[in-house]
Amino acid sequence: MKENVLAAIGNTPLVRLNQVYPDLPFRFYAKLEALNPGGSTKDRPALGIIRHGMDLGLINGETVIIESSSGNMGIGLAQVCLYYGLRFICVVDPKTTGQNAKLLRVYGAEVDMVMEPDPVTKEYLQARINRVRELRKAYPNSFWPNQYENVFNARSHYHTMREIVEELGAAPDYLLCATSTCGTLRGCAEYVREQGLKTKIVAVDAVGSVIFGGQNLKRLIPGHGAAIRPALYCDDLADLCVHVTDFDCVLGCRRLVRHESILAGGSSGAVVVALDKVRDRIPAGSTCVAILPDRGERYLDTIYSDEWVAEHFCEVLETRPSREEAQAWLTVTS
Repeated sequence: MKENVLAAIGNTPLVRLNQVYPDLPFRFYAKLEALNPGGSTKDRPALGIIRHGMDLGLINGETVIIESSSGNMGIGLAQVCLYYGLRFICVVDPKTTGQNAKLLRVYGAEVDMVMEPDPVTKEYLQARINRVRELRKAYPNSFWPNQYENVFNARSHYHTMREIVEELGAAPDYLLCATSTCGTLRGCAEYVREQGLKTKIVAVDAVGSVIFGGQNLKRLIPGHGAAIRPALYCDDLADLCVHVTDFDCVLGCRRLVRHESILAGGSSGAVVVALDKVRDRIPAGSTCVAILPDRGERYLDTIYSDEWVAEHFCEVLETRPSREEAQAWLTVTS
């Protein structure tokens, strides 16, 4: 029995994926972070950062919590703040889905939307951060969790890796982790290094993300990749980096739900496709774990919408020999 809903954060299950790639010569497991009560891995840093702020006396009952988020971190913070009776303002941008905005409001958050990208960088992320700084001046008793820099973001995921090792009974040979703030990646990497584990870490970044030195390009999948390299990034976080496209994310998500009955979000699809890209480098008999960050219900109007996929990836679909085959892919994705 849990003391409260926040006590249910963490200790998410590890399940074996047997059917998404049935011919693998090694074991493939997924850690289902969607089963956190707020629906994503961001529940972990949301709780860790707020509790740390409270312990240090930086947050009291009158403190206004202000954060920039494209979705999951905002929802995680909204849940935690609502439980503790804290006012929360979440700064979002037009890319935020209507469903996520509704979820934020249901959890009691005030949604503050920036309408234009930053005039210098041309990026919404920088515009959101600028807005957070403006709001902090307006509310002197405020606290910025700053998921992009706060080491307690990474520290919360130290325990994600610990849970994986404890459930397996040994360290996995490979860990696949999607990147955005680099909190999950850094936390898992720090556990691996501090414990002297053999695990090789595969960072899964987006084509169009600058985190691992890529060119900044338009991206459609929220919460995967970044237009600005986060302060939590370090050069030695990963043994290997794999870049995947937005279309790869769609493909991976649809494979997961079709073959494993797992309805997951965009970055989960990214790590599934990334495994396929590196499978020839993985020795037979190895154990691989992929962290699946969130649930798929938040993507029903995008990744799981045939109309949205056809609109944004028409060039890819047109390479298929017939309209019937394209429609078959959208429906089945085998």
